[in-house]
Amino acid sequence: MLLVEDKALQSQVDRILRSDEFRSSEVLRRLLKFLAEKSALGEADQLKEYAVAIDGLGKPHSYDPRHNSAVRIQVGRLRQKLAEYYRTEGKHDEFVVDLPKGRFKLTCEPRCAVVEPAPAAPAPVPPPSEINLPKLDLRPRSKARSRYALMWVCLTLAIAIGAYCWGRWLPMAKPASPTAGWSRPLQELWGPYVDSKQPLILAIEDPLFVELKSEPGVYFRDRSLNQWKDVVGSPAVAALQGSLKTANIQPSRYYTAYGEVDVGFLLGKLLGLRERNFSILKTSQLSWQQLADNNVLFVGVQNIFFDEQFHGMPLDPQLVPVETGIRNVHPQAGEPAEFTDQYSTAPAEEGTAYALVTHLPGPLRSNDVESFTSSRSAGYVAAVQWFTDPKLASLLVSKLKAASGGQMPRYYQVLFKVKFRDDVPTETTYVLSREL
Repeated sequence: MLLVEDKALQSQVDRILRSDEFRSSEVLRRLLKFLAEKSALGEADQLKEYAVAIDGLGKPHSYDPRHNSAVRIQVGRLRQKLAEYYRTEGKHDEFVVDLPKGRFKLTCEPRCAVVEPAPAAPAPVPPPSEINLPKLDLRPRSKARSRYALMWVCLTLAIAIGAYCWGRWLPMAKPASPTAGWSRPLQELWGPYVDSKQPLILAIEDPLFVELKSEPGVYFRDRSLNQWKDVVGSPAVAALQGSLKTANIQPSRYYTAYGEVDVGFLLGKLLGLRERNFSILKTSQLSWQQLADNNVLFVGVQNIFFDEQFHGMPLDPQLVPVETGIRNVHPQAGEPAEFTDQYSTAPAEEGTAYALVTHLPGPLRSNDVESFTSSRSAGYVAAVQWFTDPKLASLLVSKLKAASGGQMPRYYQVLFKVKFRDDVPTETTYVLSREL
């Protein structure tokens, strides 16, 4: 027999399943219905990833959670879909269904009505010298109570000083605006994303490492090995297994470059106020379905994304990443067939690397996909700087238009030459662009 709260969950889930937001995604409908049934029966907390894959997603019994992240990907998509539903169709629903991170149990809570008080004139804020602070009781007490009292006094003092400063400077301050620092060239570069109703995913590279079980553990990375099937047949991995006398290997994607942090900060700073539904995902968890349903930005080493995702896209790139640089598929007069990287990694990491930006339509031509790639993190950091700095963006847009007959191209590729030292770009030059 279902409890009242379980009946509310089932009723609200039925309502969500009938919504336009979920009507077009049979996979997420099936997953939501499955998790709702298990949550109502009190069995969701005992669910394992394998059971969700088999019974919730209809995967074959050969599904291996260690090598397949389909459950984690679809659960993440379900969480995003629920958030989007309550932002649009369900914004007035009485109950809110949520899927907390790290769990398979759905929650169903009544929506709290928020009553905003009538605006009142702000009270004058006295200077800190006139603020009455709580008096300290100096009688002996436990250390815990003493620490608590001291923390309370410090907190009160901090709030008082902050309020005083805020009261003095508030008339001079201006509220943050989504248009602050936003220029026409930035709008021309980012309009397809910020003006779209589709969610935006920033896919960060998570290169494949081989973990060899030994004491201590050893992690091995070969830039040419980005598929587990290639690892299994690699002579280098086999030789390493023989040296360490271990046959136990498994995939690991725990590591990435520092440049991704830099890029994440730049893009978040630029788009955070303009794109509400903005999330970050590891590239290994990015599915073909997500690539079709969302706007996607990718940042990282070239072949990790191109080899996995760009085959079969509606437009063929004219510039293609290779391990040694960028291949020019159809060289124009005076252009080389390949733009070759030239750098050293030891004892100092410095030299020149090419960075490629590719803007394509998604698999169904209903969304936008853009990649910032290079063989070195300094390369794609420099490329993102050109797309986020207003002055550089203005120069870039003028060059894109000049190469495309005076109009801003809808889809394109841009090539930069980046000099760097210790993974920091020191000089970036626009090389060429192609309209796709």
